[in-house]
Amino acid sequence: MSDFAEFRTRGRAALLSGRATHDLPMVEGARRWGAAVVLRPEGEIVDRLTDLAATIQAPGHWVHGGRTLHVTLRSLEPYRDRIPADDPLRRTYARALTEAATGLPPAKVRLKGVSPHRGGVLAYGHPEDDTLATLWKRFAHAMESRGVRDLEHGRIRDRWYVSLVHFAGPLRNPREIVEWCDAHVGAEFGVAELTSAEVVQFVLTGQGIRVRSLERAGLGGESDGVSPGPIPG
Repeated sequence: MSDFAEFRTRGRAALLSGRATHDLPMVEGARRWGAAVVLRPEGEIVDRLTDLAATIQAPGHWVHGGRTLHVTLRSLEPYRDRIPADDPLRRTYARALTEAATGLPPAKVRLKGVSPHRGGVLAYGHPEDDTLATLWKRFAHAMESRGVRDLEHGRIRDRWYVSLVHFAGPLRNPREIVEWCDAHVGAEFGVAELTSAEVVQFVLTGQGIRVRSLERAGLGGESDGVSPGPIPG
């Protein structure tokens, strides 16, 4: 089980000591922001996350909201600008994800509390069932059985979260960011019911990130052995 208290302590210390990191615009082959499998919350909880994130004083950085908000299940590959519908890897990801999701119920995750970290600000996710962990294990097995290399090098995901901000340049107000997080450390957003997992591509809009859905597998009886394809957003 993840220790968010320790994570928060390390994040605060990193920002206050000038050790913040930041993302760069996506370029072909870059390790970060490549295709990934994510689960996106819906409904009022998205509004609550979006509204709170909008109060962060983070000019010039990527502040997330709406359909950009997501829980990452697994990073898949280095960044590619184009991933067409007939791309062999994309089709493999879709089949593996559908296999992994079949028969699983929606994932319920309580989103409570925010924390700074070296590269931004996130909201903590506290799973209320085993769906996320089971989906992660099943998907890892489905990918391995298809001979797809593991970009995460065997990393076990035991910390679930929704990113609210990614720093996109040198951080000039670290103390203000930390104080904002301290003020909202106990923020309650509610329980998100995550009803599908998606293979997505991240697109830089100039001011932030947009999430483009490529493939989708439903949770809770929606999957029928064939990926239903992308959903809007």
